[in-house]
Parts: sequence; C-alpha cells; structure tokens
Amino acid sequence: MLEEIYSWIQNISVYLIVTAAVMHAIPGKEYEKYVRFFSGLVLILLLFTPLLKLTGKETDFQSAYRSNEYELDREAVKEAEEWFEDESFLEFLPEEYTGGQRAYDGEEGQEGGIEVEEIRIGE
Repeated sequence: MLEEIYSWIQNISVYLIVTAAVMHAIPGKEYEKYVRFFSGLVLILLLFTPLLKLTGKETDFQSAYRSNEYELDREAVKEAEEWFEDESFLEFLPEEYTGGQRAYDGEEGQEGGIEVEEIRIGE
C-alpha cells in the first residue's frame, strides 16, 4: 500500500516537472493556454488514478480509451485508403512497373535482363 502511494506521488512529481519544462519550451504565449488545459486534464487523471484502482474502474476506463483509440485509427486508415484509391499513382511510375514492360523476364539476353558476374564470398 505504501509503495503504491509512493509510486503515485512519484508519477505526479515527474509529470509536473515535465509539464514545467514543456511550458518553458513553448516559443510563444498563444499556445500556453492549450498546453495548460491539456496538462490539467492529464493531471486530473493522475490524481484520480488511486480512486479508480480502488473502485475497480481503471480497467473500464482503459478499455474505453483503447476502443476509442482503435476507432480513430480505423477511421484514419479508411480515409488514407480512400485517398490512395482516388489518386492515380500509376501515371508517375515507369512503364515497366505499370504492366507495359517488365524489367526482368527471367531469361538472359532479353531487354531489361540482368547480367551478374561470378560472386565469391569469403575470399
């Protein structure tokens, strides 16, 4: 029990130090209110962590966060897939990659073939 309290206080201390460093590293004052707001939300979560553990709601909270994160990732992948389908990338590729001509047909002497001298390893 005492170790958990020590760990909790240590987490809050480290967080406050990192937040102070970030606040000093911000180049302009226009973003300061956003950083303070976000850091305040995270601090609230850190303060309520022991309470969530005692009530058993920590796993519920984590699973809700992970499912939301999964949905956001899935939507991002879907948007990227739609964008790639809409764009015509084949026009930028050379003919040998688009089906017009293959770079290597597997037989020596043909156009686009590759000739390699003897390779020795270990000498």
